[in-house]
Amino acid sequence: MMLTKRALPRRTFLRGVGASIAMPLLDAMVPSMTALAETPASPAQLRRLGFVYIPMGCDHTRWTLTGDTLEELSPSLSPLARVRQQVSVISNLELRNAYPGTHATSNAAFLSAATAKRTESTDYHLGTTVDQIAAQQIGQETQLPSLELAMDLVSMVGQCDNGYACVYQNNLAWSSPTTPLPAEAHPRLVFETLFGEGGSTADRLAAIQQRASLLDSIMEEMGRLERSLGPADRNRVHEYLDAVREVERRIQRADETSQENPLPDLDRPQGVPANYGDHARLMFDLQRLALQGDITRVITFQLARETSNRSYPEIGISEGHHPLTHHGNDPEKIAKVAKINQFHVSLFASFLESLQETPEGDGSLLDHVLYLYGSGMGNPNVHDHRNLPILVAGGAAGNMCGGRHIRHEQSTPLANLHLTLLDKVGVKLDSFADSNGTVDELFVPLSV
Repeated sequence: MMLTKRALPRRTFLRGVGASIAMPLLDAMVPSMTALAETPASPAQLRRLGFVYIPMGCDHTRWTLTGDTLEELSPSLSPLARVRQQVSVISNLELRNAYPGTHATSNAAFLSAATAKRTESTDYHLGTTVDQIAAQQIGQETQLPSLELAMDLVSMVGQCDNGYACVYQNNLAWSSPTTPLPAEAHPRLVFETLFGEGGSTADRLAAIQQRASLLDSIMEEMGRLERSLGPADRNRVHEYLDAVREVERRIQRADETSQENPLPDLDRPQGVPANYGDHARLMFDLQRLALQGDITRVITFQLARETSNRSYPEIGISEGHHPLTHHGNDPEKIAKVAKINQFHVSLFASFLESLQETPEGDGSLLDHVLYLYGSGMGNPNVHDHRNLPILVAGGAAGNMCGGRHIRHEQSTPLANLHLTLLDKVGVKLDSFADSNGTVDELFVPLSV
């Protein structure tokens, strides 16, 4: 087949002094007569996979949907209204290998569906997590095979939960049964990982202080690139770089705020927003930029750690999250747990909206990703691992049919969903952990 124009490579970078910026998907990267150009949103384009973890389950009375669609959202899921057609809720999924029922095993089993070895020492053993299985195949063509993020800046050490080492609660991603992958919670360090020149932590902090903006050093090269692009591509590049600059501005502002704080806290990291919601939104923005620039295709994000005693004053919750979940059926405590659930969902919903508003190809960035959001615990008051709160978002390019509530009649392994998502991003396995099938309903129209 003759091509009518030469394509710009997908792995196109703008390079400056100590910095490089990967470009979003542009029309100029797709030859006009290729099958990709003629067939918009083909399943082959669905090659990004993300996971967001919430701790300590949910209040099922305010989470659970009553119908088969998302036309009427439950209180906890109400923030999803604007993206409901790109979301599916799945009920009655279970982590059987997470028992005997602990916070440590909830976190550890969420992406591994494996049994954690009970130990307080360094002889821990779990299983390779689903994100890392994906990264081994779809992450090798990108700058970062995977990106591990969290919200808690300090890792716990020693024994954390009924004889289980803290490593099980600190880490979602494991590249092997004995290799947990630490997550980064500091927005500045994540930004430098995505766009900086590397080096030690001290080197990266010094480098960013020496320049007013990372983008200033690449403006000349961007000008040369723009001359070869059409109007639509120029707009996409400007929007992407504006988003990068805005994230950088917010990190720098958080840095300035922390430096202005008069409290004598010498260990305080710089560049971390004091407000939890602001911090979380910034971490989600960094994920969007990483996906948009094809810097990575696999992301895990722990919105809070199991047994977290974090309070949420921005939504009127002064008590710690963990104590509230042991509510003893106290209606007031249960209502506060539900309010935290709704707040976490609202942060994820805002992220999905930003993906939906980001053009890519003939659709949006949300069309070309799959995100799983949920917890490894069901009812936190009794520490069970049944009927987990689980959402799947995105995936229209892979023919995911959203706007639905999928209810399994019997408890079904969460591993079935992991196996399904792997298949949709092109990773073919016969089974994963304790899977006994797949969740094909996600990709079958309701009318069928």
